[in-house]
Amino acid sequence: MSRIGKLPISVPAGVAISVDNNNAVTVKGPKGSLTTQVDRDITVAVEDGTLTVTRPTEQKRHKAMHGLYRSLINNMVTGVSAGFEKKLELVGVGYKASLVGSTLELALGYSHNVYIALPGEVSATAVTEKGKNPIVTLNSIDNQLLGQVAAKIRSLRKVEPYKGKGVRFVGEIIRRKAGKTASK
Repeated sequence: MSRIGKLPISVPAGVAISVDNNNAVTVKGPKGSLTTQVDRDITVAVEDGTLTVTRPTEQKRHKAMHGLYRSLINNMVTGVSAGFEKKLELVGVGYKASLVGSTLELALGYSHNVYIALPGEVSATAVTEKGKNPIVTLNSIDNQLLGQVAAKIRSLRKVEPYKGKGVRFVGEIIRRKAGKTASK
């Protein structure tokens, strides 16, 4: 049995979960609503404030989907009740971030600024304090979309291993290289 898949999901107060005939799971909460299509072989049952995900057989395909759909539904429940947040730090001289409407403007050491149009489900804030690196905070109820947007922003200037300059997640540990040494 899948260790992740067999865990029941406790549904917090204020969150409603419905499963239709096509096995589409809809989760509604105080922050919004999310829907995902679950494979027809996987069974989703809501009873007494807990949600369980079960698989019909021990086939490799069913085992793989069991934990996957349980995690996706759990992320949906967490998203509509509490939401998700990712923080990105811009490390480098002259690196800046500002938000104009739903467009994120980044100065990352290129000849021109980089503009990113954020999806409607993702909100952002850019904070720049004197003497500290700029921090971009992304918030959303959809964990998958949030991770995708954060990865896209991070890919614009990946952290280099010698000086550690680039876009990184707050708290991310970067393996540093020693670099060249002076000759004898």
